[in-house]
Amino acid sequence: MAIIFLNDGIKAGRCTTMKGQQMSGIGLDKVSVAVAIPCYNEAITIAKVIADFREALPQAAIHVFDNNSADGSAALAEKAGAVVHVVRKQGKGHVMRAVFDTLAADVIVVVDGDDTYFAEDAIPLIEPLLGGQADMVVGNRLQGATDDSMVRMHQFGNTMIVAVINRMFGTRYKDILSGYRAFNRKFIESVPLLTGGFEIETELTLQALEEGFDVVEIPISYRSRPPGSVSKLRSFHDGYKIMLTAAILLRDHQPLRLFGGIGFLCLLALLAAGGLRLANYLELTDISNTLLVGIMLLFAPVGMISFGIGLLLSAINARFRQLKQYMQRNKNN
Repeated sequence: MAIIFLNDGIKAGRCTTMKGQQMSGIGLDKVSVAVAIPCYNEAITIAKVIADFREALPQAAIHVFDNNSADGSAALAEKAGAVVHVVRKQGKGHVMRAVFDTLAADVIVVVDGDDTYFAEDAIPLIEPLLGGQADMVVGNRLQGATDDSMVRMHQFGNTMIVAVINRMFGTRYKDILSGYRAFNRKFIESVPLLTGGFEIETELTLQALEEGFDVVEIPISYRSRPPGSVSKLRSFHDGYKIMLTAAILLRDHQPLRLFGGIGFLCLLALLAAGGLRLANYLELTDISNTLLVGIMLLFAPVGMISFGIGLLLSAINARFRQLKQYMQRNKNN
C-alpha cells in the first residue's frame, strides 16, 4: 500500500498526500461519479450541501443516506433533488456499509452533510483516482485547521489518535478521521466494513492498509459548523471506540506486531527481575527474592506464549492472503 503526501513531496514508505492541481483533462466525462452524503439531523445544512455538490460536480448523481433524522432532513434532501436512502441501524459505520452496498460507480465521493467541507475540493480528491495514483483519497483537514473551524480539544484528540495509530501500524498518516473521501470501484468492491460508529473512518484507512490499496491524502479546507448545527461526535466515547477498533485491527491483521510487542515487554520485565536478583546476590539491593522469582515465573511463560501466538496467527494470515490471491487470479481469468 502507498500513502502519498503530494503537497510537500514527502514519500513515507508506502503512504502519500497531495495538493490540488489544475483539472484540465481529468476525464470526468468518461466515468460515472456518485456523491454519498451521510446525514443525521442536518436540516440546517443538507440542502446547501446538495446544491454545492450539484454545482461542483454537475455530472454526478447525489445520494443522501439518512440515518433516522428527526428534523426533516430526508424530506429537505429529496426536495433539493437528491436520491434519499434510509438507513435504519444507527451509526455512521452502518451508513457507510449502506453506501458501499448500494452505490455502483467508477468514483464515489463521501462527504459529511454538516457543511464543514467545501464542494470544490471534490475535484482534487477525484483526480488521483482517475490518474491511477490511488484507490482511496482522504481530505486532510488537520493541516489547515484553525481554532475557529475545529475546537482545540478536537485538534488535539485527532492529532493524538493519528500519532498512536501511526506508531501501532508503522504508518505516516496525516488525518485518520476525515469525513471527506473518494473511492474507486475496486476499493468499494473489495473492502469489508465491520464497525458501526464514528470509528468507521479508522477502519477504512486500516483496511486499505491490509488490502494493499494505495491511499493519497490531500490538504483541504475545513470550516466550522453554521449556527444551530450541532456535532454528533462524543469526544471521549468515540475516541475510546476508535482506539479499540485500531487495537482489534492490529490483532487481526498484524498479530506479530501486537503479540510480539507483548512478548518483548515480558522479556524486559524478566531481564529486570533477573538483574535485581543478581544485585541482591551482590548485596547491592535488598528486594524480596520471592517477589523477583514470582515475576520471573510469571513473565517467562507469558512472553513465550505471546510470541508463539503472534507467530501462529501471522502464519495463518499469510496463508489466507495466499488463498485470497489465488482466488482473485482465478476470478480475473
